[in-house]
Amino acid sequence: MIRMIVLIIAVITISIITVIMTPSETVLPIPPPYESQVSSSNDTKAVEIHAEKLTTPWSMDQAEDGRIFFTERPGRIRVISSNGNLVSDPVAYIRVENIGEGGLLGLALHPNFTSNHKLYVYQTYSNKSGLFNKIIMLTEFNNTVTDSKIILDGIPGAQFHNGGRIKFGPDGKLYISTGDAARPKLAQDLNSLAGKILRLNDDGSIPIDNPNKSPIYAYGFRNVQGIGWDVKNRMYAADQGETGNDELNLISPMSNYGWPLSECNSDINFTTPVICFNPAIAPSSILFAHSNKLGYKGDLLMSTLRASHLRLIDLESKNQDNILVGYGRLRDIMESRDGSLYIATSNTDGRGIPQQNDDKILRILKP
Repeated sequence: MIRMIVLIIAVITISIITVIMTPSETVLPIPPPYESQVSSSNDTKAVEIHAEKLTTPWSMDQAEDGRIFFTERPGRIRVISSNGNLVSDPVAYIRVENIGEGGLLGLALHPNFTSNHKLYVYQTYSNKSGLFNKIIMLTEFNNTVTDSKIILDGIPGAQFHNGGRIKFGPDGKLYISTGDAARPKLAQDLNSLAGKILRLNDDGSIPIDNPNKSPIYAYGFRNVQGIGWDVKNRMYAADQGETGNDELNLISPMSNYGWPLSECNSDINFTTPVICFNPAIAPSSILFAHSNKLGYKGDLLMSTLRASHLRLIDLESKNQDNILVGYGRLRDIMESRDGSLYIATSNTDGRGIPQQNDDKILRILKP
């Protein structure tokens, strides 16, 4: 009874806050982590555990043959076979600086991975000058890395705010999100790769249509960890704010998104976010569903760390809902080729509370 009263008071309080906030700000109550989500039909689970006992999985991508490649932050690339079994031996061990939010972060398979076996990872490392991040292009054969090449180096690194998401866009270019490396002024410095979204050719060269003939595609970010494209190929990015003020932004070339001079539309001289989230949810990955298997086609899905839920957002109506709770911190989300969703938890990252057999990769089979 006491718990019910507390929940009712919390919902009422949040509702009042929502009413008095500006239209660009969004607050949703965070459901408590009850038992795993289940489907009402035939009592079949809507969520299954696809892999477990992992160490801070950070990023996933799926090959055409069904294999799922993913990174573990301490420096391992691992693979789940096409029959759903986790391969015991890593694809590669990569030496990283596994500190704070650094380590082996983003992973992306080349659009022509089936023929060229190229994959890309985002690595935090240290040298005598300090902490940095770089992008490595790897060649894989039979679940083993056989070659590697650095295609971008010198991205400022730090214990916190390394960004780290990498994805190929619909144009075949490689997009990279970087953090401000805990030095906010770098986000506005066009001579620095920190606090930016970068755009490269698959070999690391600068595309001829890039603004200013630079890798920099957009700037003024604090710590972007979510990038994705809608069905019209428009690019969005989710940026983590300082105290609240997490943002979802529509990305355009050489637009300035304000950090650290502005957050959540506080200055009209910078690009206005599509949605501002208060209190903080710490968005970690986003994608637009292209399949309607789960009924989400065209909608935005956002995994969150602090809020510990998977959020569904209809950008036309601005309706939002929490569609997965109870698994703790969620780091990455991926839509598989059959339309189901894969979610990587992040409870062993030093900020979560590990549950039994964490961390896990989950598969959502039903809405």
